[in-house]
Amino acid sequence: MRIRRLDLTFTALLLPLDALALYAAAISAYALRFSRFVTEVRPILQDVDFANYISTASLFVLIWILIFALAGLYSPHPRKAWNELGRIIVSCGAGTMIVIATVFFRREITTSRFIVLAVLAFSILYVLIGRLFLRTMRHLLLNMRVGHRLFVVIGSSSAANDITKAYKDKPVLGLTIVKQFKTWNSEAQKTISNLKAKDGLDGIILADPEMDKQDALGLIAFADENHLTFRYLADLFAAKFTNIEVTTDSGLPVIEVKRTPLDGWGRIAKRAFDIIFAIFFLILFSPIILIAFLALTIEDGLPVFFQQERVGEGGRIFKLYKLRSMWRKYCIGPQFKQGAESRLALEKELIKQKNIKTGPVYKIADDPRITPIGNFIRRWSIDELPQFWNVLKGDMSLVGPRPHLPREVAGYKPHQRRVFAIRPGITGMAQISGRSDLEFEDEVRLDAWYIENWSLWLDVYIVLKTPFAVLYRKGAY
Repeated sequence: MRIRRLDLTFTALLLPLDALALYAAAISAYALRFSRFVTEVRPILQDVDFANYISTASLFVLIWILIFALAGLYSPHPRKAWNELGRIIVSCGAGTMIVIATVFFRREITTSRFIVLAVLAFSILYVLIGRLFLRTMRHLLLNMRVGHRLFVVIGSSSAANDITKAYKDKPVLGLTIVKQFKTWNSEAQKTISNLKAKDGLDGIILADPEMDKQDALGLIAFADENHLTFRYLADLFAAKFTNIEVTTDSGLPVIEVKRTPLDGWGRIAKRAFDIIFAIFFLILFSPIILIAFLALTIEDGLPVFFQQERVGEGGRIFKLYKLRSMWRKYCIGPQFKQGAESRLALEKELIKQKNIKTGPVYKIADDPRITPIGNFIRRWSIDELPQFWNVLKGDMSLVGPRPHLPREVAGYKPHQRRVFAIRPGITGMAQISGRSDLEFEDEVRLDAWYIENWSLWLDVYIVLKTPFAVLYRKGAY
């Protein structure tokens, strides 16, 4: 894949900026150690010549830059801010270990533990500030559409329209879609050739997973021949085979498709993450839950905590907890068995009249069964806060596919049951990517990608981004 010139420029700037940041960290640590404020608390027992100190620091700056390179911090492909922060912390920690080892075995600079720890703190701070500055400048330029790459999209599906709109609405992504073609044919080929010659077209995005294989191969050959970058939207089949392991049995390569990285230690780490943060969020949101409990009780009496059967990991049924948002006379669930048939009939009628989603999962717009307070807590996802108890119990995870009703799951296609490979979540890729606006097939595609590409950092990113999705209230009903 060709890299845009803007990214290459900013990548080249990273190295001198990091070196400057590391020198600044060394000088700041030295200045702080010999400042009056610190020396009054920790008197100087051994003087350190500044010239020798900087000379030795230069060697370590070179070593740290090499560690940064090994950690992938000079990749021309931009990373997420949280991913980059983690790599900076780990790399600076590794560099500090080398400094400590050198001090211990050679004793050529200073035995000041204060300076060593101060260098670690300052290096993380200064490198991060420098990179945030470059990231901000890059985003400003991209938002002004400076350095954009020009692409065309081929496809007429909802996914094709969504990705075209995404690049239009988010110039920070760095792509401008100059044209969208419904199909790949001779007319599209001719137009793309003209765009390449006239405007310097950079690439093609295939957003039609159902395209005929021969047509797709012809499109790839056309892109190669014209030196165009080729991208495509992965279908569910492609997403399923991103995590594989190759072994050799009797000289023959055998490919094993891994269900998810959430096997072994990955599962242990995710469960520990869930328990710690579920407890934290339950404590944090307990005042909100209490206020909602009192308001709902005054509005329509008890019970306020609503139980509903959902399908979880491996297809197992569990009871999901929510704050009741409907009038009691319309509620359907284990707590409301009397008159269940008439209530279910009403719901089916509302689904026919007001359902805004396609596929097995329904979403009723302007549901008349919802109370005024219920509407408010739904809009702000307050009704879902009791689900942190489901996380503690082990029924759910903080991040994962959303659990659905058994009668909805009965309508799943075989490939859509892939989501049962892991515990369902309170939030997930679909929730931060559109909430109720997404079609169910798009949700499954996102969940399948998450299952195959799980990492703890990805969970952290999704958890941190969820409040912004709630605040924008995108797709909330």
